[in-house]
Amino acid sequence: MAFIRRVRTASGATAVQVAEYAGQGRQRIVKHLGSAHTEAELGLLLEQARELLADPSQGLLPLEVEPTPAVAGLVPEVGEPLLFDVAGRDSGIEEDRVARGAGRDRPGRVVATGSRLLYEALTAVYDELGFDVLGDETFRSLVVARIVEPTSLLDSARVLADLGVAASSYSTMKRTLRRVKTAKYRDQIAARCFAHALSAGDVSLCLYDVTTLYFEAENEDAFRKVGYSKERRIDPQIVVGLLVDRQGFPLEIGCFEGDTAETTTIVPIIEQFADRHGIADMVIVADAGMLSAKNLTALDGANLRFIVGSRTTKAPIDLASHFRWHGDAFTDGQIIDTTTPKNARVIDNDELERVEPIS
Repeated sequence: MAFIRRVRTASGATAVQVAEYAGQGRQRIVKHLGSAHTEAELGLLLEQARELLADPSQGLLPLEVEPTPAVAGLVPEVGEPLLFDVAGRDSGIEEDRVARGAGRDRPGRVVATGSRLLYEALTAVYDELGFDVLGDETFRSLVVARIVEPTSLLDSARVLADLGVAASSYSTMKRTLRRVKTAKYRDQIAARCFAHALSAGDVSLCLYDVTTLYFEAENEDAFRKVGYSKERRIDPQIVVGLLVDRQGFPLEIGCFEGDTAETTTIVPIIEQFADRHGIADMVIVADAGMLSAKNLTALDGANLRFIVGSRTTKAPIDLASHFRWHGDAFTDGQIIDTTTPKNARVIDNDELERVEPIS
């Protein structure tokens, strides 16, 4: 198999040769095309070598385009050991004393990679939601980096570099986060989220829940405090409350100190959302542990309706017989007479009996 070879000569020129493998890892020079002292000369010699290697039976499309000789870089002066001694060429070939320099052309080298497709897809969603109204490219890049890999602000530059994006300086990132508060980014984003939710449906029914975010910090501060953790962690944390529509699209978010009781977060978030958008009537869905008696009273006082979700493992004892024979579907206003047992060890109702006892 023939190939083109470039080597550095003793005079500092670049020799262009056509060679082939002769077996046992050795190479044999088939044709010496000359030596180039400029990049233009090297381009012409390489073009001649390509013509020699070209298959004459391979036709060309009549594009009527005048070919332009390629310009290639000269072999650097830094010498490298040759794979074999090139002395003893054919007598009809131009003689150039070849220094012990570079051998075959090296393969391409990957200098960088990037996930531009992922970055462009996420920024397209960002713009489609209307968040581009902020006009802050650094903030948008930080949002994308946080979605791809939740990490620290300092490490966000690495995430963006993996995406093939040039990140802003660390000082610029810190100034951007300060601007988030002073320029009221949160209000503008909340307005765009509300508009998107209305365009896709309605906000007559919203779901609320909380979670905790912990920090790998040794000491507490005024905001990050040790509190109840569902993961049973003892690290400082914060409590995050999130209100979403029935499709799960976020509408309102709030952060509280890490030692805040979860049941005390729902009313402030609901009132904040209702005041921001002027909503007077909607239904709030939450689990039974979130809607305490105090929260239900507060929601009722604000003329807001609610649905309490609770897991029922089995029917109460006094309803077991009715559920067995009639099912658990009821009509509006239906009344059922049952007998409540005096204690857990006494079962007055027998679910195997179709007719319930009469007290």
